[in-house]
Amino acid sequence: MINRCLKYLFCIVVVISTSCSCSNTREKLLVSGCGWKQVAILDKATGAIEWSHPLNPGEDCNDVEMTADGHILYAYTSGARLITRDQQTVWDFKAQKGEELFTATRLPSGNYMLAICGTPSRIVELDTNGKLIDELSFDTSITGVHDQFRQIVKTPQNTYLIPLMGKGEVIEMNKDKEIVNRVHCGGNPFAIRILDNGNWLVSCGDGHNFVEIDPAGQQIVKNVGDDDVEDITLLFVAELVRYKNGNTLISNWNGHSKNKSQPLLVEINPDNQVVWALPLHPDIINISAVYSFGE
Repeated sequence: MINRCLKYLFCIVVVISTSCSCSNTREKLLVSGCGWKQVAILDKATGAIEWSHPLNPGEDCNDVEMTADGHILYAYTSGARLITRDQQTVWDFKAQKGEELFTATRLPSGNYMLAICGTPSRIVELDTNGKLIDELSFDTSITGVHDQFRQIVKTPQNTYLIPLMGKGEVIEMNKDKEIVNRVHCGGNPFAIRILDNGNWLVSCGDGHNFVEIDPAGQQIVKNVGDDDVEDITLLFVAELVRYKNGNTLISNWNGHSKNKSQPLLVEINPDNQVVWALPLHPDIINISAVYSFGE
């Protein structure tokens, strides 16, 4: 199995699965994972770690991204940080006692959105300097804070897409806390992306699958599970990246499984064929959060 995974890594496919248009630009992956105590940048073609940032004990990262100005934003359970590539902290937001912070993302406005599990849960917005400017408290009706959600998305319509892990469903909530849409997807949904066609791409965690949802029809239009991907076992399906060519990059988090032989990242084409994989790595425990960029 490991030899097959190595084949996917070192035999680079002809169709380059990247959104970068410049031939001199290489795809890099900003990654982290619950249970792995660092944030790192990988060169996708070689799998080599080019940069890393240590996390403190107890800081589990489930959301990372690179901002337009080259800073690195990440959530770490008890807060969220924006740092520079030379390890300097720009701002550091702390969650309150009993809360768990799992979403940290930059909005098109330049502000930042953080989503915090708690009783109640909160969605907060920070200005460009990391100062709190808005807050929305809401009730997920999920008692266990850790089981509420991981990655929330704000839509262009100023609603929020919330994958509820403890309920196996995605809800769309407006600023008045009204549920304007609800779709059951099964598993324990981890992350959601809005695709170019308006559909929702949702990873389903220990369901060992991901789905594409038509929100208007409130139905699943595509379901990719463990049996659909040859030679690879899908473990906890965490964050996904959908490339312009239709390929999907899967974070194959192994924290809930005794099977530590599977690749950490898997890229499949629209026919569910594996075109690239990151096999077991001596310096990487697991990956649950991934962000693709060109450099």
